Amino acid sequence: MNNICNFTALELRDKIANKEISAVEALNAVYEKIEKTDDLIGSFVSLRKEAALKEAKIIDEKIANGEEVGILAGVPVSVKDNMVSLNDLTTSCSKILYNYKGIYDATVVKKLKEAGAIIIGKTNMDEFAMGGSTKTSYHKLTKNPWDTSKVPGGSSGGAAASIAAKQCFISLGSDTGGSIRQPASFCGVVGMKPTYGRVSRYGLMAFGSSLDQIGPLAKNVSDIALAMNVIAGYDDYDATVSKKEVPDYTKSLNQDISGMTIGVPKEYFVEGMNPKIKEIMNESLEKFKSLGAKIVDISLPHTKYALPTYYVLAPAEASSNLARFDGIRYGYRSPNAKDYIDLYVKSRSEGFGAEVKRRIMIGTYVLSAGFYDAYFKKAQKVRALIKNDFDKAFENVDIIFTPVAPSTAFSLDAVKTPLELYLEDIFTLSANLAGVPGISIPAGMADDLPVGIQLLGKHFGEEALIAAGHAFEKIRGEFNLPEGADK
Repeated sequence: MNNICNFTALELRDKIANKEISAVEALNAVYEKIEKTDDLIGSFVSLRKEAALKEAKIIDEKIANGEEVGILAGVPVSVKDNMVSLNDLTTSCSKILYNYKGIYDATVVKKLKEAGAIIIGKTNMDEFAMGGSTKTSYHKLTKNPWDTSKVPGGSSGGAAASIAAKQCFISLGSDTGGSIRQPASFCGVVGMKPTYGRVSRYGLMAFGSSLDQIGPLAKNVSDIALAMNVIAGYDDYDATVSKKEVPDYTKSLNQDISGMTIGVPKEYFVEGMNPKIKEIMNESLEKFKSLGAKIVDISLPHTKYALPTYYVLAPAEASSNLARFDGIRYGYRSPNAKDYIDLYVKSRSEGFGAEVKRRIMIGTYVLSAGFYDAYFKKAQKVRALIKNDFDKAFENVDIIFTPVAPSTAFSLDAVKTPLELYLEDIFTLSANLAGVPGISIPAGMADDLPVGIQLLGKHFGEEALIAAGHAFEKIRGEFNLPEGADK
């Protein structure tokens, strides 16, 4: 049973379709793996074994009867705990939603189910996706499967760990400032943040509505392409989703990338970067050269303003989005309140964690009278300059190459200030401000921990990222996930 967990999503899908493995067998193998490993790793905050088993049996019956099934039929998939699903706990890893069960399916969940995927459970995350370590979760700690003394990254740390520990085949995360790509790099898996508006956010518990984007994590680029074929596309329930036609992303696999121009921004190779990471970046660029790509130096001059811009805009949107959690309609309600005002104040004070409260306070401040023009409005103008940098760069290059993070996964015990933690996202958050797609792909090891490269593309340029990423994977060779989680 355990070798089933070594397959990619594509391999498993084909084996189930050809009746070499049943969907029930695949599901049982996954739950057996979770049972063996998750006490140590902590990827999941809830599982849906009973419902998943019923769904797997239906898939097997359909295949036995020769009925049509979806392109992910029988493939076990995990979903981040901020995406609503019908009758399943969905808490955004916050005390304030500790008992909330979804009353509908998020669009991405609905699309997964329609494609025949089996959703096995919800993965751990930083509370309301605010953090880069998964340490702000109300429920538990998640550990990095490569070294359980290290963080898995965040906020989609549970999603990345569930792939790295071979507990599922595709996982959905959300990315507001790097929350798919950074944990993907830390855990040695592939993670994609699609273009803003490529994937519906309906049913995603909002952090920063103009920045949030749902995307897949998987073992390799082929599985990312497969997942994107399922989750991308227009949705009546989300006014920000593009009506632009969705291509078949799997057609971008096995493409010749000779002649592709790759831009390397000087602003992303900063002092203080781990020298081993810099070495891996240079080796990766040489691999792209050997594939026939042209490497050119570029500049994204407003990059230095990305961090302060993000930490004005994201908290501002968060303070607005999180106003709905009031202790009255659903979720945690303080038992110590004397009146309605007291109930509102105490429920929020007791229900939100320290990082969420910090960002609500910052956001409320920058939106307040007297400070709106000085902070929020100015940050929006700088955001436009950052987007213009990318637009200008993409006039001359096809994709942009950068590191994902300035370091490898740091220690769970590391005491970092909020500012030090925010700096972990320095290479990823510009893509969210500009709305462009990005992908993190494992490129090598530094200090026995995985290191990813980041490729950024033009708006709706996921095909180029998949083509370049897949070509890189082939020349890089196998990148085996850790076996240590079984110990």
